[in-house]
Formats: sequence, structure tokens, C-alpha cells
Amino acid sequence: MCKMTARFSSLGFACASLGPASILALGAILGAGWPYAGLLCMTLFVLLMDKTQVGRMASADQATWLPRVIGVAHFVLLGLGLWAVGAADHLDTGQKIALVAGLGLYFGQVSNACAHELIHRSDRNMRALGTAIYCSLLNGQHVSAHMLVHHVHAGTARDPNSAPLGRGFWRFFGRAVIDEFVAGLQAENRRRQAIHPYTVYLGGAAVSLLAAFLLGGGLAVVGLLILALHAQMQLMLSDYLQHYGLRRAVDASGRVEPMRAHHSWNAPRGFSAALMLNAPLHSDHHMNPSRPFPELRFEANAMPTLPRSMPVMGALALVPPLWRRVMDPRARKYQLVAQAHHGNVMPKTTQQAGSQASGLPE
Repeated sequence: MCKMTARFSSLGFACASLGPASILALGAILGAGWPYAGLLCMTLFVLLMDKTQVGRMASADQATWLPRVIGVAHFVLLGLGLWAVGAADHLDTGQKIALVAGLGLYFGQVSNACAHELIHRSDRNMRALGTAIYCSLLNGQHVSAHMLVHHVHAGTARDPNSAPLGRGFWRFFGRAVIDEFVAGLQAENRRRQAIHPYTVYLGGAAVSLLAAFLLGGGLAVVGLLILALHAQMQLMLSDYLQHYGLRRAVDASGRVEPMRAHHSWNAPRGFSAALMLNAPLHSDHHMNPSRPFPELRFEANAMPTLPRSMPVMGALALVPPLWRRVMDPRARKYQLVAQAHHGNVMPKTTQQAGSQASGLPE
């Protein structure tokens, strides 16, 4: 009985990410009510399924094949979507809007999470697939910024993707997009590789734009730009949610403490976590970056937990006053507990960044 339950749960885990892709593909090909079904699948259906036990556990073998399948599905879905929006004539305006909205949510939550999983793998082909996914969404620079900057400086003022206490999402997003690009570029410049990765990222973006034009002309290019912006905003929103207000302590010599369980927010909701390949189990990921998604763990007593799922908290973060009302007291609580436990002090620059941000209207 236990084996059957585990098998059912792991099947639900895979269906959480692959099911919406299938419905969105039908929306691009068949039209009718399918584009609306795809949008509902990425919104209302996810909220409802988070109240069930479906998708709570991934099997070990999924670590190998599931990200690869999602990666291939991403490119198929992107091509179908751009063709349907730009060249096909079987969708009306409402269907196209619903399809683009559903695809944007899928690329932002599933494709981004899959690419994130892949770039952390030791296998060169898997890393290349993850990089290609980001490049197709015109966001290749995130590979360098994430690996060389975020995982080194997360929870400090040196990481563009870690929001200090009090900084609203829209202000964070406007700064982080530029700062992430520059920080990743500077990190790669210091490495002095034979082929500069940013050449690959920009070249990949150019190929993606050209492919969009060939699939559906200028309208498909506009569609890609909209999808890329939507996906990038959700990626930044994810970083915002998972690190908001949590700072690593610094001792008197300026040495930053290691990433610990209390430096990342987690959202261990079954279905939405499965949708994003356990990316919301973020504390364990930062402490063990090479650990594949089925092995990520959550410890309720040690790891900060968002009060609702990632999609719900993401919607809340779009309204900064409501977000601060809910999250600022929680962030202050974890920071006070962490500082008392480790006996460290925060540097003036970090303290000032947090206090300045908390006094700014958003």
C-alpha cells in the first residue's frame, strides 16, 4: 500500500508540471476553449490542488528525466505559442490574450524552475539545456548572475536579488534587472574565459528573436517580448519572495556567515511546489546547491515559511503595502532570533540599506 501511495504521489508530482504544458499546447493548436483552460490550469486549478495531497513527493528517478522532458516541452510550447499568436488564424483576440497569459505563467513558474534545476547539475548537457531555456526567454545573463553572484552573496547587500526589509517589489524589480545583468557581467569578466558567456547569452537571445519572426512575423516577436518580460518578472518575484528581509550576519572582521536555514523563505505547498520542481524549498537548496529537487528537505522548526503558497504570495507582493503588513513582522522576528542565536552583528551598510528602504513609500 505504501508503494502504491508513493507511486501515485510521484506521478502527481510529474503531472503538476507536464499537465499544464499539454493543455496549453492544445490551446495553441486547437483554439476553442483550450486557451482559457490553460490559463485556468495555471491559476485557479493550482490554488485548488494545493489543498490536496497530490504531488507531495517526487521519486529519485525523476531527477534525471523530468527536467529534460520539461526542457523539451518548453521549446515545443514556445514555438507553438509564437506560431499561434503570430501566424495562425484560428484564434480570436480573446483566445490569444488567454494563451499568452497562460504561457507566460508557465514559462515564469515552470520553465524558469526547470532551467534553475538544470544549471545546477554537473552534467554539461543538462547545464546547456538550462542555459538555452533562459536564452530563449531573453534572460541568459541570469545563469551567471545566479551561479556567481546570488549563491555567493545571497542575503547581503551585494546580491541584487536579495531584497532588504521594506523594499517593495516594483522598486526591487526596477533595480534588480539592471544590477543583475551588470553583476553577472562583472563576475564573468573576472573569470576571463576564452568564449565570454555573455556572447552566448546575447547570441541565444538573437536566435530566439529570429526564430520568433520566422514562426509568426512581427506579431510573434512582440509576443516573445511580452512572454520574456512576464517570465523575467516572475523570476525576480521568486527571488524577492524567497529572500525578502532575511540578512546574513557579519562579524567584526567583516566575514559573512554561511547560508543557513533561516536565510531563505520556503513555501512547502504540495502541488505548487511540484509545479516548480521543489524550488520553493529554498533553504535546503542554498545550503546544498547541487542537491537534486527530489532530495530537497523542509524543516518547519528551522526554516522560515511563507504564510501561503508561492503563487498567492507573489500576487500579494504586487501590492507593496499589503505585502509589508504581512511580511515585515515575520522578517523582523526571524532576524532577531537569528542574531540572538548566533551573536553576530550586522554591518552598518546592511543596517542602513534595510532602514532606508523601510522608510520609502512604494
